[in-house]
Amino acid sequence: MKRIAVFASGGGTDFQSVIDANEREHFCEIACLIVSKEGVGAVERAKKHGIPYGVYAKKDYPDLEELYKRLTFHLNMLGVDYIVLAGWLKIIPQSFIKTFEDRIINIHPSLIPAFCGSGYYGLKVHQAVLDYGAKISGCTVHFVNEVPDGGAIIAQRAVEVEDGDTAESLQARILEVEHELLPYCVKQLCLGNIIKDCRKVTIKN
Repeated sequence: MKRIAVFASGGGTDFQSVIDANEREHFCEIACLIVSKEGVGAVERAKKHGIPYGVYAKKDYPDLEELYKRLTFHLNMLGVDYIVLAGWLKIIPQSFIKTFEDRIINIHPSLIPAFCGSGYYGLKVHQAVLDYGAKISGCTVHFVNEVPDGGAIIAQRAVEVEDGDTAESLQARILEVEHELLPYCVKQLCLGNIIKDCRKVTIKN
C-alpha cells in the first residue's frame, strides 16, 4: 500500500477530508503530516487520528535548501511514495520538486489556469474571482512542477459564482468540493490509476 505525506500550513480541512476518506476506504497509509509552524489546526487533527507530524518552520531553517534537505531525509526514512499539498504556503525549491518528480500533488481553489500562480492563495483567490466578475470558479488538483500552480492538471470541479457572494461564501462552497475532489485524486494516485504523459493526465476507471 502506498504511503503519503500531507503538507499543511493552516486548519487542515483538506487534510481532514483525506483522513476521513481513507478511514472509510483505506486506499493508502498516511505516514505523516508536515506543517510549516506550530499551533496550526492541522496538528490537532493529526493527533486525534494518531498520525505522526513534523514541524519545519522557517525560523528554525533560515536556509530554504537546508529545510527541504532535512525534509527529504525525513520522508525517505518514512518510505513516503507521494506528497499531498493541502494548503501548503511555503515556497518549494526546484531541487525538492526534482527529487519527488511527478510524486507531488496540490489542490488549488480555482480553475487553473485562471486565478493561480504566485500570490494567489486563500481568500485572495476568491476575491480576485469576484473582482473580475467571473461566473464560474472551482478547484483544481494538479501535479507540482517548478512553476507555481503550473503542473499538469489531474482533475477539476466547477462551482458557480452566485449573486451576492463574498470571498468567504465562495470559499466555503468551493471547500466543500475540494473535500470531495482531493481524496478522490489521492485514492486514484495511490491505486495507480493516474497516468501522466507530459501535460496530459488520464484517470483509469
